[in-house]
Amino acid sequence: VEEDDRIYGDGVNIAARLEGLAEGGGICISRTAFDQVKKKLELGYKYLGEHSVKNISEPVHVYRVLMEPEAVGKVIGEKRKEKRRIILAAVIVLLIGLGGLAGWYLYIEQTKRIEPASIEKMAFPLPERPSIAVLPFDNMSGDTEQNYFSDGLTEQIISALSKVPYIFVTARNSTFTYKGKPVKVQQVAEELGVRYVLEGSVRIAEDRLRITAQLIDALKGHHLWSESYDRDMNDIFAVQD
Repeated sequence: VEEDDRIYGDGVNIAARLEGLAEGGGICISRTAFDQVKKKLELGYKYLGEHSVKNISEPVHVYRVLMEPEAVGKVIGEKRKEKRRIILAAVIVLLIGLGGLAGWYLYIEQTKRIEPASIEKMAFPLPERPSIAVLPFDNMSGDTEQNYFSDGLTEQIISALSKVPYIFVTARNSTFTYKGKPVKVQQVAEELGVRYVLEGSVRIAEDRLRITAQLIDALKGHHLWSESYDRDMNDIFAVQD
């Protein structure tokens, strides 16, 4: 931008910053300029890294011009930068891999702890239809006044599943006898005569809600599905629906 005898703009800001980085009698250029001249002039260059420039949103990559004859055609510093990027990328991939491995290990360990239920020990004949018991969701909020929500959510799930004609759902009165008790899935399945058990928890903090649920095949003793849901508490009935 030209105004009277003055010039304004990003190029001027960058040039002023590069002038301050240059040694006495030396020259510093941006990557944009470097890309234009690196193969056209018999000079060498040293990469100085990224530098912040006033009124420029992104850092500027800076190169120092090397005028010594032995530096012609050389670019110093960029390979180390590239190596750092490769190392950083490798570390990130390794951490992701370790995180996945740890998650898989925890999942396997968790599934190992579920003792399979026995059809022979069931108090009632196992229905021919898929059968499920929905345990009362645990209130993890530390506030007993929030029990109404976790209980209401459990009742809503039981009611919704009961409307599916090809699923046998254990009645609320039967499953709520386990409320607040540390019971095993195996025990629930054998005492109620069901194959599947749905359990979960509710955590409320200020205006945020987290619901965690998991479906377990009691006969095989492993998880079929698990999921977490984060919602706002602005409309508590809509959340339950």
